[in-house]
Amino acid sequence: MQQTSLDPQDWDAFRALSHEMLDDMFDHLAGLAEAPAWRPYPPEVKARILGEPVPMVGQGERAAYDAFVRDIMPYPSGNAHPRFFGWVQGPGVPLANMADFLASGLNPHGAGFNQTPALVEQRVIEWMIELMGFPANSSGVLESGGTMANILGLAVARHAKSGFDVREEGLQGGDSPVAVYCSAETHGWITKGVELLGIGSRFLRKIPVDDEYRMDIPALRQTVAADLSAGIRPICVVGTAGTVNTGATDDLNALADLCREHDIWFHVDGAFGALARLSPNLAPLVAGIERADSVAFDLHKWMYLPFEIACVLVRDPAAHVGTFALAPSYIAGLARGVIAGGLPFSDRGVDLSRSFKALKAWMCIKAYGVQKFGEIIERNVLQTRLLVSLIRANPNLELLAPAPMNIACFRYIRSGLSTEELNALNLEVLFRVQETGDAVPSSTMIGGNFAIRACNVNHRTTDGDIHRLVESVLRHGSQV
Repeated sequence: MQQTSLDPQDWDAFRALSHEMLDDMFDHLAGLAEAPAWRPYPPEVKARILGEPVPMVGQGERAAYDAFVRDIMPYPSGNAHPRFFGWVQGPGVPLANMADFLASGLNPHGAGFNQTPALVEQRVIEWMIELMGFPANSSGVLESGGTMANILGLAVARHAKSGFDVREEGLQGGDSPVAVYCSAETHGWITKGVELLGIGSRFLRKIPVDDEYRMDIPALRQTVAADLSAGIRPICVVGTAGTVNTGATDDLNALADLCREHDIWFHVDGAFGALARLSPNLAPLVAGIERADSVAFDLHKWMYLPFEIACVLVRDPAAHVGTFALAPSYIAGLARGVIAGGLPFSDRGVDLSRSFKALKAWMCIKAYGVQKFGEIIERNVLQTRLLVSLIRANPNLELLAPAPMNIACFRYIRSGLSTEELNALNLEVLFRVQETGDAVPSSTMIGGNFAIRACNVNHRTTDGDIHRLVESVLRHGSQV
């Protein structure tokens, strides 16, 4: 059989094609503001993608790229666009795009090894430790997203506070059930987490919130006391810095006090809100996060980087490593050679195989500095305040919840309509705003009311984009 590889047969031709790819992507990014915020893919595109048989014989690099340009590039979700305000999805950063290319080209195994990519990840983690106000000897690891980063934090809490060797015995070894506490506004990862870790959703206590959508501390105290009286062991309280619905932040200092009082692990889901600490003017919004036992946050949300990069930090490195460390002989660290130093990142999470996701954070922080990220984060908050002012100034719009950070929930209103009719009207408005490509807000329910939800984690957004969002909602609202 003739020896072959997956390298290009003609490097010069491949180099030319690669430069074309780069130019096309730069043109795409540079032209975002003039393009629709989103466009649905046509039926024929869906038919081509889903109907294609397995290519048993290759079509060539050019054909594969041409298919990307025709069928993929024009139809993403739109999160790179300056008028994308849906969910909590960062827009990406061009330098980080290139860093991902460089990381993929090197293709290092990210569990550790005696290599500079491991040093880069460790340094990025140490920068995050400093920025979050954690002790310098804290531990951490980069993960795919907030769900996994938060679940790892919860796993450390289970290991540290269950009162027995949960790794050896599983939850079958405990002499009493364990319970986890969060607010009714906590992101859905928490339900997946307690179920995945064997705690069970029956023992997840969702605490009511106050008028500002923050966890009700007296209600939490009562629930913890009731569980203790019933022989149930509280192991973790999850506070939130930036709830997904409204951007509210729990009273993190009060939660830290309660957890110290009862020897409960204090975890903070800071998926996007934790990064408010990068702005000196916004850092007070998340005061107390530095007192957590663990915190999780996404650099692909409010630090704008491309997917996938999240971080979990753990105050007690022994508890962190003790939760996950495993050293079979085939990956044992040696005194010298390629595996000298072992695989430390494998010991801090579940993954063994890991990509070099740290490079994009390292390069962007070096290139732009934390101060610039903080300034843009602060601008996003100011733009949300602009949006709130426009909503309040217009009799056809109604703000449905406080907007303490970078999320505003509102609706179009018309006199004489019931709640159900207003909900239906605003659902149609949302569809039209998205389908015309004007902007991409998302939606949620606030007190039974359908809300148009605008979340700004976008470094490309201008004040003009905020005005265009409001104009679009008003225009479509008047036409429904």
